[in-house]
Amino acid sequence: MIISPGKSLMALALSVFSLSQAQQTPSQNINKPSYFATELAEDPKVDGEIINDPIWQNIPAITDLVQIKPNYGEAVSERTEVRVAYSNSTFYVAVVCYDKNANRIVVSDSRRDADLNDEDSFLFIIDTYHDRQNGFLFGTNAQGMEYDAQIDNEGKGNFNANRQQGGVIGGTNLNWDATWKVKSQLGDYGWSAEFAIPFRSLRFAPGKDKTWGLNFQRNISKNTETAYWTSLPLGFDMKRLSLAGNLSGLNLKNPGNLKLIPYVLGQYVNDKSVSPSETDTNFDAGADIKYSVTPSLTLDLTYNTDFAQVEVDDQQVNLDRFNLFFPEKRAFFLENAGQFGVGSPGEVDLFFSRRIGIGDDGSLVPIIGGARLSGKVGQTNIGFLSMFTDDVVEADIEKNNFTVARVNHNFGGSRSSLGGIFVNRAGLGEMEDDYNRVYAMDGKWGIGNKATINGFVAKSTTPGIEKGDHAFKILGNYEWSGWNINAGYTEVGEGFNPEVGFLQRTAFRKPEFLVFKAHRFKNAGKMLEIRPHVSYRGYWNFDDQLITSFLHVDNHWVFKSGFEIHTGINFTTERVLEDFTISDVTVPVGNYENEELQLVITTNPNNALSFDTRTIIGGYFNGHQITNSGTAKYRVGDKFNSSLTFSHSDIQLDTGDLTALVGGLRLSYSFTPRIFFQSLIQRNNVSNITSVNARFGWLQNANTGLFVVFNVVKDDDLIDAVDNQTLTIKYTHRFDLLN
Repeated sequence: MIISPGKSLMALALSVFSLSQAQQTPSQNINKPSYFATELAEDPKVDGEIINDPIWQNIPAITDLVQIKPNYGEAVSERTEVRVAYSNSTFYVAVVCYDKNANRIVVSDSRRDADLNDEDSFLFIIDTYHDRQNGFLFGTNAQGMEYDAQIDNEGKGNFNANRQQGGVIGGTNLNWDATWKVKSQLGDYGWSAEFAIPFRSLRFAPGKDKTWGLNFQRNISKNTETAYWTSLPLGFDMKRLSLAGNLSGLNLKNPGNLKLIPYVLGQYVNDKSVSPSETDTNFDAGADIKYSVTPSLTLDLTYNTDFAQVEVDDQQVNLDRFNLFFPEKRAFFLENAGQFGVGSPGEVDLFFSRRIGIGDDGSLVPIIGGARLSGKVGQTNIGFLSMFTDDVVEADIEKNNFTVARVNHNFGGSRSSLGGIFVNRAGLGEMEDDYNRVYAMDGKWGIGNKATINGFVAKSTTPGIEKGDHAFKILGNYEWSGWNINAGYTEVGEGFNPEVGFLQRTAFRKPEFLVFKAHRFKNAGKMLEIRPHVSYRGYWNFDDQLITSFLHVDNHWVFKSGFEIHTGINFTTERVLEDFTISDVTVPVGNYENEELQLVITTNPNNALSFDTRTIIGGYFNGHQITNSGTAKYRVGDKFNSSLTFSHSDIQLDTGDLTALVGGLRLSYSFTPRIFFQSLIQRNNVSNITSVNARFGWLQNANTGLFVVFNVVKDDDLIDAVDNQTLTIKYTHRFDLLN
């Protein structure tokens, strides 16, 4: 199937928005519940005891949670009581999760920020600016684990039909770690939890009688049940802040916030890839400072920035001719990353923070230091980042300054915004005209609760490139009652060069669309819902040649137990203009049209043993492929968790055969929610690289504490072997200077 990037796509887009406009009736305004927060004269003792605590029992409880699954629209199956209060310094939430079968409560993971959807858990989200787009998410389980995240753009990045591992545009930032505490208790009644979040850990506008957005979520494992305080349309979750309830009665003062976070580090390196082997011992130190200029605007300063405790990248094997995407994992750059994101995630990221401190080959580039100012002034999001990196003589890398300035204004509660971004790399060495700049504007128009139109337009400036240095995208989206309809167009000019960004491929024009419908059954036995959908994307070059097209027709069969089967077929086109190689096998010039069968199986993740697999069988360039990938997870109680991830591709082409296998084994043991051991062992048969990343952490708060990290990288080359071993011990501490 070929869809030109012209009239047919625009006709589809117009039909989508005609549908959305036709349905913009007052009935779409769902009932948003309200709750009045209680101001406390004294702080309660945070111990998880709610039922017998007189402070909490004198506060009215929220009890009317509503299921979104399995029985959509019905009351939560187990009694739930939620109370909200605050003092001068702290925001409190208390919950009692009654359970008639308390012996069946599931606790699957006690690690900080582990996924809470696969066990008995409770979460809440607060929209502290009440802008209906951004917020903070907190959660726990019956063992009192800590889960927190920063939510941008209602938890979503821009539409990306590639379904790749996303970029940094909007979404859920689990690497945001605040200073707070939670305590829980288990009993015959079920379980309860008590959250205490200092106001200095949040961002908000001070004043009297303030209103925040608010929603709660309870997960009940035995029923595979999820319930919310605000009854949401099918297909949405709690991060849909434009539909959240209201928390009123907040009298908020400026809490003051100044934190000093120094670190010390010792490192032993044993490099056996050279003869004779070399060993080295390094000692280092650095510090971060976090200061709240206002309760909603924070200044971060960093010196000699280090990320030794961060987990290594997942290994990937490139089986095509386009760039692989490796997500950012460093906490400093992930905090408020959504404020700096413009573009299309994983495909056209105008700012990609991995360009700072990481070379093109994945090697580390020392970061001297820098500053970041981020937050809100009124309804305007402000972001400024400036970082300095050192030179690396052996890699021919000069000193650089990276600067990003971002402004984005939210218009009331309409889910609309307009913004701009400036990204600059300036070489600080002796080379003349060593710079790269990107300018862009972006915006979003929210049409009621159901539809949006958003997009961006960008221009790069690079010495020696005079034309084709533009990029833009427009995307329409309709989402309501199980429907998700998208239509968009992206164009990247032949000279567009965002050196501090990420391009999956260069010089293309791309139309795309998605039509998706989730249909929930009322009386279908064990069947919960089906999700038929069709999506398309096509890439044309500027000679009007179709380079890639992908038409996907699929249906998801979802059962009440959590078991899913996805049955799809893909129709693909690949035009190869120049020979390229995949692991020494040449793919010649040609135009290849193929079909693929796709099967996905997912078992109930609430079980101690679960897995998900994806199988693709079909044509591949001038041959065919059988690709299997998936993850198997196994846990013992809430202490031990493991996952085995694999990807196996058997590719047979007219010009040769190849087999690509990538495997990764993750093991984790949590002694307590703040003391853990984790390891990641990886292997692939293309580069024949085996790597081991083992980490011990003893956390204090907000991801500070003691870290011991051991890394090994080894290959099978007997003549020019790579064998590096690194042991790092790092301690970081947070001093609250205004406490």
